Amino acid sequence: MFAPGTESLVKQAREIQEEELQRFYGRISKHLLSNKEVAVEVVDSLQRLHLIVSATKYARTLPPDLIKKLQTLLRSLSCPEQFQILSSAILRESLPLSLHTLSTELSQDSRALSYMASVVLSQAGNKEDLLPLCQHLLKFLESRQPEVQVPKHTLPILSKIFSFSPKILSEDQVNVVSRKLADWLRYASVHQGASMSSGGFFTSPRIRQPAPMTEVDGAVAGDFFTVLCVGQSYTEDQWMNMYTFSMMKNWLLTYDTEGTSNAESDDRSEVDSSVMSMVSATSSSSRLLPPKERLREKAFEYCHRLIEQSDRKALKRTDAELQKACLVESVAIMDIICNEDASYVYRAFPCIKALYGRLSPDLAFARALLPIAQFYLNHSETAAVDSEAVFYQVFTRFPAELFNEPMLAFEFVHFCLHNVSVLQEKVVIYRHSFPNLLKFLAWNSPGLISEYVELLPSLLAPETAIELLHSLLDLPCLAAALDLQHRSSCYPALDRAVWDQQGSKITASLDAFRQPSYRGLFLYILRPEAGTGDTIDRLSTLHEALEGMVESPRVVRCAQIVPVLLHIYFNTVTQVKNTTGLARTNFSQSDRVFSTHLQTLCKLHPPLIVDQYKELLEFVSTTTSIYSKENFYTHAVWVIGEYLSVSYDPRCTVELITSFFEGIEAVLFEITQVRQSSSPPCYSPRLLTVLMTALAKLASRSQDLIPRASLLLSKMRSFARSGPVAVYFSEEDTEEIITRAHELINLLKLPNVAQFVLAPSTHGDSPRWHRDTNAGLPQRMRAISGLLHNHSNFLPA
Repeated sequence: MFAPGTESLVKQAREIQEEELQRFYGRISKHLLSNKEVAVEVVDSLQRLHLIVSATKYARTLPPDLIKKLQTLLRSLSCPEQFQILSSAILRESLPLSLHTLSTELSQDSRALSYMASVVLSQAGNKEDLLPLCQHLLKFLESRQPEVQVPKHTLPILSKIFSFSPKILSEDQVNVVSRKLADWLRYASVHQGASMSSGGFFTSPRIRQPAPMTEVDGAVAGDFFTVLCVGQSYTEDQWMNMYTFSMMKNWLLTYDTEGTSNAESDDRSEVDSSVMSMVSATSSSSRLLPPKERLREKAFEYCHRLIEQSDRKALKRTDAELQKACLVESVAIMDIICNEDASYVYRAFPCIKALYGRLSPDLAFARALLPIAQFYLNHSETAAVDSEAVFYQVFTRFPAELFNEPMLAFEFVHFCLHNVSVLQEKVVIYRHSFPNLLKFLAWNSPGLISEYVELLPSLLAPETAIELLHSLLDLPCLAAALDLQHRSSCYPALDRAVWDQQGSKITASLDAFRQPSYRGLFLYILRPEAGTGDTIDRLSTLHEALEGMVESPRVVRCAQIVPVLLHIYFNTVTQVKNTTGLARTNFSQSDRVFSTHLQTLCKLHPPLIVDQYKELLEFVSTTTSIYSKENFYTHAVWVIGEYLSVSYDPRCTVELITSFFEGIEAVLFEITQVRQSSSPPCYSPRLLTVLMTALAKLASRSQDLIPRASLLLSKMRSFARSGPVAVYFSEEDTEEIITRAHELINLLKLPNVAQFVLAPSTHGDSPRWHRDTNAGLPQRMRAISGLLHNHSNFLPA
């Protein structure tokens, strides 16, 4: 959202009339033609023009003469830089495109070239559009004349180009760039750039002798220059060194795939690999390597030095943050190098192992530990190094203690997504750590929902399917518990004034969080890994303790995303072979999401009905279930009528069928009672037809129940035609209820036929009976149809 003043300006820019706009274009052209000192007016006009062209979602078309003047400003070596910045921004947002005009007249000046390149990169649509700019930059790199200075912005622009179109560089050009990058990485000056000294009032300015670069702790830099070397000013080659390191990871991922392959490396013995790596470690031998392998060697040495430099105590906080960033990048680059050439693994692991030992006790380096975990995941088997301790810390301590770090949460989840197949296969703790992983989602739900939708299927395993389901249902409770844990750590228990500022409801929940009687409940909901039980018996007590957090925005957001996650869960669980444990799911926590998937689950595992019969019987035997969860109740009754049969489960006895029949019978009887003072029914006609059909199906499997079912069904005509029901239900709904009752009564008068029609075979998922002339079903159906049409007196009065 914009500030009120800014929003007003944006609105004016969007609604400006064409006539006024043309006059404004003319004034700007005059300003740009004038030789007078009107810099302030030019800047003001260009700022207004930039607002106009960027305020709308479509590009505005500028007059050709104005476009030419803006392009001239970009190429000018003498105009103020602010003019070039604004001209570049305007050209990027407007039509006609300046791409081809600028590409044919690229500047030799570093500053002008960078602004022209920003326009070309923003408007390029294919490789051919970028080719002139790319060739122009490569001329500087390919030149062997020492007086030719490589523009400072060459590498950042080149990095953007090959990110857009990796195939734009030929093999020879890749080698040229690799050779230059290796030199910049390793051979940049270790002295600061020259700075001017005033020399005092009576003396002329003089150039100071260049001072040596220093480390972040103030010591003189004794080895080659890196981004962690500190100075007052930097030379051109030092800038190129820093640019090279910033683009190194992207360059290696794009072009370092044809050097020493993994297959070749695997053919060597470990001894041979160590010998080769020690030989290539010397400067003299590395110069004999091909360009790609030489760059790989220099990049490895550079990263190794950065890791050593990161152990120094920085004097400035900004340098300490830079050390952490360099650690992340260095380990990632070493990982890429080891992926391309396995011989580097044996050189890298002692350094990486020592780095992990140094950083692991301090959670302030958590983001730096993720690339280390990635390195262990990729190379621990090659080096025969145990990685269990690394992943145990990553999956237990990070989410439990740093759940409120949004950047770590984002990077952690993407680490899991990037390695999901390997984690499932090789890291045992991964699938058991979902109670911890869900903490990141509970605290940062809006920003991570799409990632967790993708990640959730990988967390599902047969042995933890039920616990994961309950964890998803308890996600709002987890968000509330994390919120209370965070508040409790921030507010001292004795400072009641601070507690009271949170509001009476939240204060009550904070009190509960610190009471020993609730400790077990909160320890369970905040558990770090699975295996302590699917759920807890005192959920209602936990809900009471968390009642004060119901209106918390974080809890509300979690409640909103639970249905989405449950859909993903059930779509996945139906594909898992062994999920019979779902029979132990607590149906009291079910909602409309379960309704969508209940039929599929019962179709896959029909014994679910018998396994869960106590909870199901209690649920379908009370009318309150209809009023609170009609959709799920309807599906539950349907699956009972469909799958409660000895053909699906030999444990299905007559007593069990009778129990369910009596429960459904009581509910149907109660909701169809018509009284003078009764209010209109608060349920759908669909529920009535499902109840009637389930009742008839159960009766057909225990024929002693048929008279009771027929008696109740015979009352449906009078119920459907009664006053309150006729007002609430449409005529079409009423006819549907009466017709369904009529058909079921007729079927039950022929018990053997009813059992055959209402209880289809378990092997009838894909029937072809209507096309198979050898099957007996067509004849039976014709016989039944004839009976139903001939005996119209079956319909009760």
